[in-house]
Amino acid sequence: MMPRWIWLAPLLALLSACGTLTRSGGYFEDDGPESHPPADVANIPDAVPKTEPRSATGNNPYAVYGVTYSPLTDSRGYRERGVASWYGKKFHSKRTSSGEPYDMYAMTAAHKTLPLPSYARVRNLENGRSVVVRINDRGPFLHNRLIDLSYAAAARLGILGTGTGMVEVEAVSPDEPATQMAQVKTYPLQVVAPAMAAEELPSAPPAPTVPKLYLQVGAFTQWNNAVSLRNRLEREALRPISIQPPQAAQGNGPDAGRVYRVRVGPLTNIEEGDRLTERAAQLGVPDARIVVE
Repeated sequence: MMPRWIWLAPLLALLSACGTLTRSGGYFEDDGPESHPPADVANIPDAVPKTEPRSATGNNPYAVYGVTYSPLTDSRGYRERGVASWYGKKFHSKRTSSGEPYDMYAMTAAHKTLPLPSYARVRNLENGRSVVVRINDRGPFLHNRLIDLSYAAAARLGILGTGTGMVEVEAVSPDEPATQMAQVKTYPLQVVAPAMAAEELPSAPPAPTVPKLYLQVGAFTQWNNAVSLRNRLEREALRPISIQPPQAAQGNGPDAGRVYRVRVGPLTNIEEGDRLTERAAQLGVPDARIVVE
């Protein structure tokens, strides 16, 4: 049986050609939850990082839709923000890129470049929930998603209904302390007696800072190139568009020095980012990507 990302390719190609995502509840029509999922799926504990040998498959460079991906040999220090999605019953028990069967009720995830297997902490930037997952599959390859979560992991993070969420993904290693399952506390509305001091009241944890969402359409070391792209896309009504303050590029290669990033936004939501990604591709920018700050 072929890995998920190979036999899924014809479906993704068809959807891409149509330029429209046919979805129901944030997932493809023929995917989603099973008819009777476990009632306690949100209580499934984190994956526990442990030292494991690399899988025999899924760790070599590979290409999907003309893009070549080179998996990392070491996940230490990896941290990135982006958009998470999830996959469910359509792939349940199917073979993953690591050769293992996919279990939608296990704390696992698919990632383009993290080693197979490895572990990562995924934090929902909109509600503060987090979960540790085991990376054992490749993907996602549609609409610049960063990570594809199992059904169980998506339930824990609170993104089952929306289908997507803004997250931060950070690699974790077996020598880190075991993480505790995130607890979300709610407090009922109460009538407080005048004699009750304010400091005696239970206090909810502070709400997480709302992340900002952008569509990055280009990154240049030359200011004139950034201005040229900004002006061209602005004429095509791709706005608000701006050039971010220059940042230093890492390394000593030809791209070292200041980098000017051309971005559209901030955006209202992920769906707007998807729509503008398709529009940018029509305007000759096929590699636009959603970024979260």
